Amino acid sequence: MKLALVFPGQGSQSVGMLDGYAPHPAVRQTLDQAGQVLGQDLWTLAAEGPAEELNRTVNTQPMMLACDVAVFHAWTVAGGAAPAMMAGHSLGEYAALVAAGALQLADALPLVRFRAQAMQDAVPSGVGAMAAIMSGGMQDEQTAIAEACAEAAQGQVVEAVNFNAPGQIVIAGHREAVERAIGAARARGAKRGVMLPVSAPFHSSLLKPAADRLREYLARVAVRMPTLPVLHNVDVKSAGDADGVRNALALQAASPVRWVQTVEAFVAAGITHIVECGPGQVLTGLCRRIAPHLTVFPTHDANALDEALSSTRA
Repeated sequence: MKLALVFPGQGSQSVGMLDGYAPHPAVRQTLDQAGQVLGQDLWTLAAEGPAEELNRTVNTQPMMLACDVAVFHAWTVAGGAAPAMMAGHSLGEYAALVAAGALQLADALPLVRFRAQAMQDAVPSGVGAMAAIMSGGMQDEQTAIAEACAEAAQGQVVEAVNFNAPGQIVIAGHREAVERAIGAARARGAKRGVMLPVSAPFHSSLLKPAADRLREYLARVAVRMPTLPVLHNVDVKSAGDADGVRNALALQAASPVRWVQTVEAFVAAGITHIVECGPGQVLTGLCRRIAPHLTVFPTHDANALDEALSSTRA
């Protein structure tokens, strides 16, 4: 067995998402410690919401970071197998870097809250949008969707930003251009396009002001070399030094998330098992679609975590 751990990002949150972890006290302990750093009761917010508050980007991003790291701590305390590699989807990349020792959680929490605010500030509310394009088996979907975006732009921005799995690519940019691109993709054979309930066009080039602000902030953050390879979203490579980590995180805010390539890189490196550390099962589903022969486990509650633990013990 050769194991990779992956960490979900924004979109996997839900009220009550930690309720099933009662047998693993490391989860509550980590949330309490994170809440002390932020001066906020994260445990109550996760347990009781309200959903509107949980889904505010400036709350969601530090909350998901804390939850991902909390489940990783539960995995470690319970004797979970050591991974050979790690990666995270968008915000989840920060959790992977904390788990790999490149960032301290106490530094990463205010960092991702700053990231969230910078991303929100980059594009006025209502101006940007994102949509998931379900290609339905269309030929050469990446090229077809790129062509649809080019046709729909009409002087605005719309581009592919999340390469999530075969048959699912997320586009982002100006709202009107995104709406036009859905129609252009359908004309090229896409099955459907769904507007996503998000507050900004994440990972599009419209977020470059956020990436620039993030780069300045990261220059003041202590970063170490990870203890094991962490594949970055922006280039599907593991950075060679601390400045490389900083650069990858800054670029990520306004660059596509290359999740299909990430899982393919795991396969090329000989990974046989993947465990998703954190709430929900989004990455579990994506990984199974990208590489059906891999053994993939979610850890969305204590039972799932225990199953992953027992199934990956040597």
